[in-house]
Amino acid sequence: MALIELTHVKKEFSGKNGAIKAVNDVNLAVEQGDIYGIVGYSGAGKSTLVRLLNGLELPTSGTVMVKGQDITTLKNKELRNFRKKIGMIFQHFNLLWSRTVIDNIKLPLELAGVSKADQRKRAEDLLELVGLKGRGDAYPSQLSGGQKQRVGIARALANEPEILLCDEATSALDPQTTEEVLDLLLDINKKLNLTIVLITHEMNVIRKICNKVAVMELGNIVEEGDVVEVFRHPKQAVTKRFVQQELQPEDDKEEMLASFIKENPEGQIVTLSFRENNANEPVISQAIRAYQVDINVVYGTVQQANGSTLGSLTVLLTGEPREIEQAIAFFHSKEVGVEVLTHG
Repeated sequence: MALIELTHVKKEFSGKNGAIKAVNDVNLAVEQGDIYGIVGYSGAGKSTLVRLLNGLELPTSGTVMVKGQDITTLKNKELRNFRKKIGMIFQHFNLLWSRTVIDNIKLPLELAGVSKADQRKRAEDLLELVGLKGRGDAYPSQLSGGQKQRVGIARALANEPEILLCDEATSALDPQTTEEVLDLLLDINKKLNLTIVLITHEMNVIRKICNKVAVMELGNIVEEGDVVEVFRHPKQAVTKRFVQQELQPEDDKEEMLASFIKENPEGQIVTLSFRENNANEPVISQAIRAYQVDINVVYGTVQQANGSTLGSLTVLLTGEPREIEQAIAFFHSKEVGVEVLTHG
């Protein structure tokens, strides 16, 4: 049984024009140890979905099972005890500015009735885990954004949760700090075997640390699976937009494409998609040697996702139609994905 399992979950809110379906018939399974990313644009229903996982919102219908327990049946004290095993970090840190760093981390332990000596030891251990040893007496106003988020992570880990929920946890951070926080989350996942559910609208966050991903649009999960496979074979239009934004440079892309088409009306433009088993093979040079075609690169990139190499390369093929067909068949034989953008 999955650690988290949602079955036909719906969440509706009342609006001026009737019911708003924030989450619509969602089925989702998260296994122990996963870093499960949920990605979507604003209004997709991501944040509502994550609030359903810790009982901050209750579904209109459907079941939310965590460790085999339907959390929609829990009452007051049971729900409070259940939430102790689910940590949560937020986009804007939600720290208490009048408390020191170590007192912010100790807060959940105070509420749980842990002795002061144990509070102190646990908080100091967590400060070291998140890389803030020696900063316990500082106040949040004295910290950088990345350091504040590290405090938020330490506080979320105070009660030794089995699940960590991250709601846009890196959206307020600069790119370098985002990388550092993601590295920390990945390290925590490995050291503690902590299951992480990560809500984001940034596909680079998914690529960096997640092993599984679900794509949301208008309250629905429209696509899900292993991160590498979703990057390699995006099926839905919204997923393709996310993947293309991440794997293909946006600046001047359309202009470059239009320019190539105008200058080479007889050519054929295709996007080649690579992954770990073929990203480092010289398939383009092999195709040029084997067939009477010329291949010009329009744009592309190669990146890492969940330990695997992914690449997207848009190229212009010129030559006799038969030779181009054979070159494309060759790419298929090498397990390179081929998407034809234009026909000459």
